[in-house]
Amino acid sequence: MLTLPPENRWLFREPFGTVFSDFSMVLPYIEGKIFCTVGDVVTHNALSAGLIPSIGVIDGFTKRSPYLKMPEIQGHILHVTNPAGTITDELIAALRLAMDEIPCVVMVNGEEDLAVLPLTEILPDGAVILYGQPEEGLVICEVNKQLRANAKKLLTYFVSL
Repeated sequence: MLTLPPENRWLFREPFGTVFSDFSMVLPYIEGKIFCTVGDVVTHNALSAGLIPSIGVIDGFTKRSPYLKMPEIQGHILHVTNPAGTITDELIAALRLAMDEIPCVVMVNGEEDLAVLPLTEILPDGAVILYGQPEEGLVICEVNKQLRANAKKLLTYFVSL
């Protein structure tokens, strides 16, 4: 299990990709691509727009409050435990399995926010990751060599337990 020490959490306040203020603005970027969502609101917005993420990673909360708007989930559902501020081996294994079970929702008991990092390694080049940036909008990241390098660098700030 990787744990992000509290003193390094500031590194994750900046978006990991391009920020859009409205979900409709990202539609041209995900058309015809494998795309994954991390977070309840962004997953809800994708499903409400009639789009089914290849992998949706949710925890039932938004801004630490229960999120009750989720439309009916389609596809396989995997349940994992991933405490806040961590990336567990269980989460990574579920994300890998989810690639073989598309469409799939990974329901996290704990927190899903950091799932973006392992997804950069698991997804193929050209896939897109969408996640919410509180008070800013929606972040879109296209998986490529540079994104993987950025994720790998951020992972150096974690400690292994």
